[in-house]
Amino acid sequence: MTTNKHYNQESAEDDKPPDIRPRPVRPWRVAVIANIKGETPIPEDAPPDAGAEFDSPRTIQAIREAIESDGHTTVFLQADSNLPQALHEYCPDICFNIAEGLGGDGREAQVPALLEMLKIPYTASRVVTSAISLEKTLTKRIWRDHHLPTAAFQEFETPDDPISPDLHYPLFVKPVREGTGMGTDEHSVVFDELQLRQRVRWVIETYHQPALVETYLSGREFTVAVMGGPHARQYSRHPEWYAEDGFHRFPIMEIYHQTSVTPGIYGHEAKQRYPGEEGAPLYLCPAAIDEALAEQLNDLAIRAHKAIGALDISRVDIRLGSDGKPYLMEINTLPGLSPGYSDLCMIAAAEGITYRDLILEILYLGAARYGLLNAQPPRLVQFKQRVPIHATTITASLIK
Repeated sequence: MTTNKHYNQESAEDDKPPDIRPRPVRPWRVAVIANIKGETPIPEDAPPDAGAEFDSPRTIQAIREAIESDGHTTVFLQADSNLPQALHEYCPDICFNIAEGLGGDGREAQVPALLEMLKIPYTASRVVTSAISLEKTLTKRIWRDHHLPTAAFQEFETPDDPISPDLHYPLFVKPVREGTGMGTDEHSVVFDELQLRQRVRWVIETYHQPALVETYLSGREFTVAVMGGPHARQYSRHPEWYAEDGFHRFPIMEIYHQTSVTPGIYGHEAKQRYPGEEGAPLYLCPAAIDEALAEQLNDLAIRAHKAIGALDISRVDIRLGSDGKPYLMEINTLPGLSPGYSDLCMIAAAEGITYRDLILEILYLGAARYGLLNAQPPRLVQFKQRVPIHATTITASLIK
């Protein structure tokens, strides 16, 4: 690696850690960092759905091909204990990070923390945000303090904890720090205290972490992608994608899970089904909703993204309550990037954004924060208005 004499002092900008100079404007040496299913060790006492968040070799190959198509060179680096040495040997100009981490609370912050220490640029959110977003209770507390709507909730450290008077049945129980629907199934919704304490006990004993209990939201479920930031239009190859605030409004996706293997719940088993497969939910994008609700959902997602300091890309899950109002559920600051399978990729495809352009945009949004890109000359940019597409039309094309 470059020696200490090449290190710059830390930048004063909140969204950019110090980086090593000099670096080429382009092309770059890009390290794609991830955990691979079947290759990442899983502890013997891990739950049966452990590793569900890990990526497939097919996804890694697709990301590398997209990056290399624009002239860069890539290498895949496994996010394990050998990563520091691998980074030393490859010496990347920037890392495309989608690593889930190897256990413990805040595990998605492990790779960002290492890259910060080594002063290597990387994509998407930084250390603190990556730790917070996986910690569902802490995320909801921050949203609540920002006066953002989220269902009443309580974290249970033991099955015998007193029940908050703010909770009203039915309730939903899930692990505090898991993704991909892990720990959620048809038994996650509970209707009385006996069921609640039994489910809390199961979560704590199975996942070795507290349980998050929240009011069950019985309405429609949406997932809202957020991309961009204050300076996105200055550096993007597609400045027309971004509004004046620097954020791109993707079409809203509705997750219709009434016909899935877990009706009413976007659970782990349903998420493992490929779109169009029997038992999978329907992915309706753009959702059949009016402009006012779409604007409200986009606004909530952007505010949720900004409240925890997320950068470049995220995906926010929102559900309507029995009162018809939207409530924030979770945020994923490392949204899945499996072509034709992950929610973000299907949302982008529904708008006509290719997988290649999506990957390169994420890469360049990150690179811009480290001075690896030159700003585009100022020019009049008109925000691109989406052409409305009927939800069932786009869904049919996605689930073939």
